[in-house]
Amino acid sequence: MTLQEMVKQAASLHSDRKAVWFDDCNDKPPNSYTYATVVKLAMELTTFLQQHCDERGKCEIGLYCYPGINLPSWILGILQVPAAYSPIDPDAPPMLSAYFMKKSNLQYVLVENDKIDKFQMSHVDWFYHSSSTIEHIGLTLFQKSSSNADLSSRADDVKTNYEPFNAMSNSQPGHTHTICPDQTNVKISEGESMDVGQKYSLAYILHTSGTTGIPKIVRVPHKCIVPNIEHLRSIFEITQDDMLFLASPLTFDPSVVELFIALTSGASILVVPNTIKMMPVELSVALFHRHHVTVLQATPTLLRRFGAHIIKSTVLSANTSLRVLALGGEAFPVLNLLRNWKHKENKTSIFNLYGITEVSSWATCYKIPEEVFSADFRADFPIPLGSPLLGTKVEVRDTSGSAVLEGEGQIFIGGKERFCFLDDEITVPLDTMRETGDFVRVRNSQLFFMGRKDNQIKRHGKRFNIECLQQATEDLCQVEACAVTWYQQEKLILFVVPKDDLEERETLKELQKCLPAYAVPDELVLIKALPLTSHGKVDISELNKIYQNHLNSRRRDSKLSGAEELWERLQYLWKSALGLLGDSTEVSKDAVFLYSGGDSLKALRFYDEIEMLVGRAVPELLEIILSCSIEEVYRHILKILFPDKDQLINYDNVVKRKLGGNSGEEFHGKYIKLKSERDFKVASGLNSFIALSRGNKFFSMDFTKTFMQSNNTVQMGVELLQQPSFLHSVTPSIMESPAQGCEVENRISAVMSKANETGCCSVQQNHAECSHVTTAELALYVRWKSNTRKCVDASPLIIIQSKEELSASVYVGSHSHAMQAIDLDLGEIKWEKNLGDRIESSACVSKCGNFIVVGCYNGLVYVLHSSDGEIYWTFITEDTVKSSAVVDPCNGLVYIGSHDQHVYALDIYKKACVWQLHCGGGAVFSSPCLSSFPHHLYVATLGGLLLAVNPVTGNRIWKSFLGKPLFSSPHCNENYVCVGCVDGNLYSYTHSGEKVWQFSTNGPVFSSPCISSLTKQEIFFGSHDCFIYCCNMEGKLLWRFKATSSVYGTPFVFQSDALKNKILLAAVSTDGKVWILNAKNGTAEGVDKLPGEVFSSPVVWGTKLVVGCRNDYVYCLDLYVTGKKEQPRY
Repeated sequence: MTLQEMVKQAASLHSDRKAVWFDDCNDKPPNSYTYATVVKLAMELTTFLQQHCDERGKCEIGLYCYPGINLPSWILGILQVPAAYSPIDPDAPPMLSAYFMKKSNLQYVLVENDKIDKFQMSHVDWFYHSSSTIEHIGLTLFQKSSSNADLSSRADDVKTNYEPFNAMSNSQPGHTHTICPDQTNVKISEGESMDVGQKYSLAYILHTSGTTGIPKIVRVPHKCIVPNIEHLRSIFEITQDDMLFLASPLTFDPSVVELFIALTSGASILVVPNTIKMMPVELSVALFHRHHVTVLQATPTLLRRFGAHIIKSTVLSANTSLRVLALGGEAFPVLNLLRNWKHKENKTSIFNLYGITEVSSWATCYKIPEEVFSADFRADFPIPLGSPLLGTKVEVRDTSGSAVLEGEGQIFIGGKERFCFLDDEITVPLDTMRETGDFVRVRNSQLFFMGRKDNQIKRHGKRFNIECLQQATEDLCQVEACAVTWYQQEKLILFVVPKDDLEERETLKELQKCLPAYAVPDELVLIKALPLTSHGKVDISELNKIYQNHLNSRRRDSKLSGAEELWERLQYLWKSALGLLGDSTEVSKDAVFLYSGGDSLKALRFYDEIEMLVGRAVPELLEIILSCSIEEVYRHILKILFPDKDQLINYDNVVKRKLGGNSGEEFHGKYIKLKSERDFKVASGLNSFIALSRGNKFFSMDFTKTFMQSNNTVQMGVELLQQPSFLHSVTPSIMESPAQGCEVENRISAVMSKANETGCCSVQQNHAECSHVTTAELALYVRWKSNTRKCVDASPLIIIQSKEELSASVYVGSHSHAMQAIDLDLGEIKWEKNLGDRIESSACVSKCGNFIVVGCYNGLVYVLHSSDGEIYWTFITEDTVKSSAVVDPCNGLVYIGSHDQHVYALDIYKKACVWQLHCGGGAVFSSPCLSSFPHHLYVATLGGLLLAVNPVTGNRIWKSFLGKPLFSSPHCNENYVCVGCVDGNLYSYTHSGEKVWQFSTNGPVFSSPCISSLTKQEIFFGSHDCFIYCCNMEGKLLWRFKATSSVYGTPFVFQSDALKNKILLAAVSTDGKVWILNAKNGTAEGVDKLPGEVFSSPVVWGTKLVVGCRNDYVYCLDLYVTGKKEQPRY
C-alpha cells in the first residue's frame, strides 16, 4: 500500500467532503476543495508530468512552493506519476537548496508560478523552463540543465560552510530530528536488503537541517511511512469529522503525518500562510474559532508560542474543539506546566511522540493518563517515551553495543521495513537499526528521556546533560518556558520566558536548592519568547546571538520626557529591528511588524529593545507587536507608562523635520555654465577608462596621470589604488561658456551669499572662519533624471571611456530590482536589467572594464556585461548582499561582503570564489576598502568588528572590536584607515591595527569617511546629528556645517579653477538637500533640493553631479557659475 493508494481509497468514500481548507486570515472567506476536486487536479498534474518527464526524471521531482490550497493536489499528483516528491523551501539559503537538489539528483522541479523569478535568480543556469505553465494548477515545470558544473561546485561548497557548526553549535535539547555527526554508524542485522532504486519505492525526500553537522539527504520509502500513518490514525481515532492543522513546514517530516492522516481518513486539513503561524492571536482564532481544529501536532516550543493565556483560554480550555494534542520533536514539557495550562474540565487527549527523521517519522507514542493532571497526583511523575509504533523496533544499548534492560543507554531505532536511505546509500539491509544520539533511562521496561549525546558537557570537573537544568527550571512556578546553551563552551546560560514577575536572584536560589553546584547556570537571561527554527524547535544559534547582543548592549537612559520622544524612539527601534535604519521616512501609523519585513525573532529583539528603553516590563506587548500596527504598539506602551495622562499626540508633527520654504535665494541674470571636455593620452590599443564612485573612490586603467587641458580645470580628488603614496588628480577641463547672456529658464536654486536659517557653519577656536562667495557663485540645475520605479538608495558608478565615440555611463540599481546604465551626458537609458530582488549595493567595475559587479537582496552577487547588462555570472552567498564590491587593480579579484557574515574574494574571469572569510562579528553591510601599501583589505561588520585581511590568502591580519555596529565603509590613505560607528564616533587606526584617535559627534555615523588627494590632510563625513564634519589627520575639528537633516551619504571632493580654484565638497542630507560647500572652511557655495529623501551618495564628474533619490529617480545636476547676484524677488 502506498500513500496515494490510501488517499484514493478515502476519496472514493468521501468525494463530496472537504479535503483541504486554506485561510488567508483576512477579510475574505477561506477557500476549500472537496476530495473530488483534489483528486481531479492531482490527476491533471500526473498526466502532465508523465507526458513531460523522461523515465530517468520520473523517480524524484522537486516541489518549490509555499503551502496553499493546491498543496494536497500537487503532492498527490507527483506521487501518482509515480515519483517521490522533494519539498524545497523558497526561503532557504540558495546554496543549501542547491546542495539538496544536487545530492538528491533532481532532474525536474515544479515551481509555484509566483515564485518563478525567485527560483530562477537563485539558481541561474541550473534549471531551464521545460514546459508551459499549468495555469489552473499554479505550477511551472523546470528541467535540470545538461551543463550544471556550477551547481555541483556550489553544492560541494556547503560542506565548507557548515564546518563552523560542527565546532561551535549546540544541539538543541530534547528529541531531535537532525542527524548527529556520528550517525553514519548504522547497526544492521544480517539478511535481506532493500535497494533505493527499487521501482516506485520512494514516497518523499527530505534533508536534515544541518544544525549539528553537514545536512543529510533522507529518502523515505512508502513502506517506512505508511505504518506510521496507519497506526497514528488508529491511536488518535481519526474520523471524517476531524479537522487537522498543517503546523509543520513541508521540509519537516511531521508534515507528512499531518497531511496524510487527514487525507487517508476523509478528514480535512487546514492550511494558513506562514506569517499567520507567527501571530498567536490570529492563529488561535483561525484554528479554534473559525475552523474548530480537532487534532494538533506540534513541538512543545511551538505550543508555548501561543502564550499561557491563549493556551488556558482557548487551546486547552474547557470547551475547546481540540480532541488530540500530540507533542514531539523536543523534550516533553514538565507535568507542572501542563497542569497549569490544562483546564480541569478539559477533555483533550495529550500524547508524547518521539522519533528521528532518519527513520521517518515517529517511532514511539505515549498517551498521558488523565489522572496525572489531578491536583493530588505526584508532581514529579516522569513522562515516558511510550510504546513502539507499528513495524518499529526500539533498542537501548550501552557504549559496547550490548542491550540495556535496566539503566542508561542510547536509543537505536529501526525495523524490518522501517528504514530510510541516507545520503549516498544504495542498499540498506532489512532490520537496520539507526543510532539516534539520544540517551534514556530504562526502568520497568519504560524509556525515560535524559538528553542528547551532544548536549552532555563537562563543567567544574563533572559531566552532566544540560537538559537536567532545563527540566528543573520548567518545574518552577514562575517559568513559562526556558532553554539552555553552553555558550562558547565556557558559560552555561539559562534563557527564561517568565510567567509573571520573576526575580532573577530568587530563581537562581531556587535552582541552587535542587541542582548540584556544577549544574547551576552562570547567568539567567529573561526573554519574551523562545526563537524557533523553521521546524518549530528552539533555535540555539539565535539564543547565542541574543546573549551576544545582551553582552554588547549599552545602557540606555530609561527616562522618557513624554509621548513625542516615545514615538520617535519607537520608530528608531522599529527600523533598527527591521534593518531599515537607513530609511528616514516616518513609519506609517498602520504599519504591521510582520508585514514590514519582520519575523518572530526580530519581534523578540524589538520587544527587548522597547523594554530596555522604557526600563520596565510591558505586559502583552509581544502579542501586540506580532498582530497590531505600530500605532497600537505605541498606544499600549503609552498607557503603561503614563496611565493618568492624556499623552496621545499628532503623529504628523513628530519626527518629521519642519523645513521652512526654499533655503536658497532666487538668482537672476547671467549664468556661466561650466563646460566639461576631455582629452586623454591613452596607450594605443588598450581598453582605457576611469571609474568614479562614492567617497572619491577612483579606479583607472591606462590613463595618464593628468589630462591635457591645464587651464580652467575642475579636479576630482581621487585615490589611485595602484599608487596610494602618490595621490594624483584627474582633471577634466572646465571652460567658461561664450554664451554670456544665456539665461536658464528652468528652476534653479542659486548660491547662498550668507548663512541662513537652514544652513550655517560652526568653526571652533582658532580654526578658519566661515567665508561666503559674493562674486562668482554656484548654482545647480537638473540636467536629466531617470525613472527606476522605486527608491534609489545605491550610489552611482560613473565610467568614462577613453574613446571619444564612447559616451560616459552611469550605473545604478534600485529597489525595483532594476539595474540601469544611463548616458551621463544625455540621460538616455543604454540598458536596463531586472535582477532577483531590490538593489542597495553600489556597482563596481571590473579591471578590464567589461563587467559591472553588484550585490542583491536575494543573496546573489551579479556580474553583468557593462555593454548590455546581460548576466555573465552569479555568485551565491547565504544572505542579503548590501555591500558594494571593490576590485584589486593588481590581480583583478573582486572583494565583497554579505549579511551571511562573510567577505568573499571572487575571480570573475574563472567564475570562482578564491577565498571566503567568516568575519565572526555580524553581517558585512559596508564595502571593503583596499590598500595597496601595505596590501590590506579592510572590512567592517555590524557586529562592531574592523578587520584587516590579506587580500591574497584571506587570512586575518588584525581585528579591533568597536562594540557597536559599523554601517560606515572604511577608507584609508597611506598612513591611516578610518571608519564611522553608530556610537557617534569616527575612528582612526594605523595599518598595523593601533587606534590613533576617535572623533565624537552627537549622533550615529552611517556616512563613510571621504579622504581625498585634493585635501590630503582632511577627512570629511556626515552624522545623524545633522552636521557635515571636516577634521584633520590628528582627529581635530577643522569645521562643521549644519545641514537641515541627518547626513547618511558620503561626501565627495572636487575642484574648479572657475571658482577661484576653490576645492569644493558635495554632500547630501536625508531631506533631499544637495549641498556644495567650500572644502577649506565649510561655507555653503550652493544648494538644491530634490523632491524626495536621499540616502545615496553623490558622485561628481566635471560639472555633473549624480545622485539617487527615494522618489524613484536618479538625478544628474549641472553645476553653474553665476556672474551676478540680483536681489531676490518675493
